[in-house]
Amino acid sequence: MNVFIIAALSADGFIARETQEPSTRWTSKEDTRHFMERTKQAGVVIMGSKTFETFGAKPLPGRRSIIYSRSKKYGGAETTNEPPRELIERLKKEGVKEVAIAGGSSIYTLFAKAGVVNTLILTVEGVVFGDGLPLFDEKVFLAIELASHTQIGPNTLVLEYSVKN
Repeated sequence: MNVFIIAALSADGFIARETQEPSTRWTSKEDTRHFMERTKQAGVVIMGSKTFETFGAKPLPGRRSIIYSRSKKYGGAETTNEPPRELIERLKKEGVKEVAIAGGSSIYTLFAKAGVVNTLILTVEGVVFGDGLPLFDEKVFLAIELASHTQIGPNTLVLEYSVKN
C-alpha cells in the first residue's frame, strides 16, 4: 500500500503560521487543486482533529475521512485512536491501495515514526513565515530520494520523494 504525506510548506519549511490556520489562507489555487486531485485519487485521507476542524469539521467530498481523536466524534467521518501500523493493516485488509496523510504536525510525526510512510508529497509555496508550525513536531529521520518535481504555478513547486527506510 502507498502511504503518503501530503503537505504545503512555506519556502522556509512551515505548514502554517499558527495551529488553527487553514493552509488555504496562504497557498495557491494550484496547490488547492493539486491537494484535491491527489487525495481523491488516494480515496482515503487521514488527519488529526485540529486539521479536520480547519476544513470546517466536514468530511472532504469524494474521500473517506479518518480523523485521529481521543474523544470527539464527527458526523460523516470515521474517528480512530489506532496506532498507525494497526490502522494501515486494517485498511489493507479492507482493500485500500493508497492513503493520504494530511496533517497536522503531530499526525505527520506519528506516521513517519511508525515507519509506514513511503512517499512525501510536498508543495513549496512562494511565502516565508519566519516562524510557525513545522512539518514534524519531534525529531524524525527519513532517508528520502527525489522522485519528481513539478512546477504547478508561478510560485508553486511540488516535490515528490520516495522514503528509503
